[in-house]
Amino acid sequence: MANSFAFSMAPVDVSQDGETLRRSLHRAQMKAKIKALLLVSPLLLFIVVTFLVPIGQLMMRSVYHDGFSSNAPNLAAWFEINPEGTAPTEEAYAALVADLQLMNQTKTAGGAGTRINYSVPGARSLFTSTARAAKNLQPPFKEAVLAHDARWEDPLLWTAMRNAASPWTLDFYLTGMDMRYGKDGGVELLPSGERIYLWLYAKTFILSGIITLICLLLAFPIAHLLATLPPKTSNLLMILVLLPFWTSLLVRTTSWIVLLQGQGVVNSLLVATGLIDDSGRLSMIYNQTGTIIVMVHILLPFMVLPLYSIMKVIPASYVRAARSLGATPWTAFWRVYLPQTLPGIAAGVLLVFILAVGYYITPALVGGADGQLFSNQIQFHMSRSNWSQAAALAAMLLAGVLVLYWLYDRLIGIDKLKLG
Repeated sequence: MANSFAFSMAPVDVSQDGETLRRSLHRAQMKAKIKALLLVSPLLLFIVVTFLVPIGQLMMRSVYHDGFSSNAPNLAAWFEINPEGTAPTEEAYAALVADLQLMNQTKTAGGAGTRINYSVPGARSLFTSTARAAKNLQPPFKEAVLAHDARWEDPLLWTAMRNAASPWTLDFYLTGMDMRYGKDGGVELLPSGERIYLWLYAKTFILSGIITLICLLLAFPIAHLLATLPPKTSNLLMILVLLPFWTSLLVRTTSWIVLLQGQGVVNSLLVATGLIDDSGRLSMIYNQTGTIIVMVHILLPFMVLPLYSIMKVIPASYVRAARSLGATPWTAFWRVYLPQTLPGIAAGVLLVFILAVGYYITPALVGGADGQLFSNQIQFHMSRSNWSQAAALAAMLLAGVLVLYWLYDRLIGIDKLKLG
């Protein structure tokens, strides 16, 4: 009996078995992680190809443009050995003539001039005309070039060429902020009459905020009605909310032109009812008013659906309990019902605001000159093949949205966002 007890109490070496168990668990966990990664890899690949790669190309294009640097090697070399602020010498003009002769042979004077034209208007025609005459220019080259066109003496032109001598540049961001390089190479604001982008940038976010607020005020009672009505009636009304999704955006936008124009349906009804005179028809299209009205109509369902999905699951007994305890209807709504809808409000506001910031088709059709948004300038530069400027403006718009998203996360918390 004593021997049996002594045997049972003898120490057992479990280190080898424990290590084997740990290795087995580690291998099993690794296999599970690899299997999970393989399952989501198609989605990850799709996100990389359709989102991350285009964003990367956008950022790259906004700071890289070799239209001038690759076609003016002699000037690039002169700028490299001469510090900023050096006045163009005879050697600089000789390098300019050599590059213009090369551009004339390779038919690239227009591309090089276009790059400088982004900073100095009229540079493209200057490059093309001088390139055609470059083979006939003789030393001294400075006098010959200035005799051909005195605009070559402009310090702003030489500053622009110096900045364009490297393909890496911030010129397009400076343009987007209504700034440029001055004669001394420093950065300065454009004259007040030439500033376009900063006001349009602020105006885009202001109008998007107004549109989002109007959508919230209109969508809240609609969503509440849908959430409290009997299912049969609620489903019928939900079809009306979803109906715009089944109609082309272009058709809906152009339909509003028919409704809101001077001789349109709305003005005609107001005249027929005597609310306004025929000579005082309202201007509701091709301005900011038209942009706001049409965009509210288009984006309203994106506010209704998140609100409805939250309100649908709020028990009606909560408000009844508050009323039975002596709360007024307003107090019951403000203290009990509204706080429960905040996740839906946050989701709808974020969704509508981001969509409004990026809209360009609707403002282009109904906004006229007064109702254009920042995205319309991006489309304008894309149509003019100035992809670098379009990329810089798009990056600025993306940065503004990300800053607001960060503020939202800091103040409210993105984890509180609910779509249903």
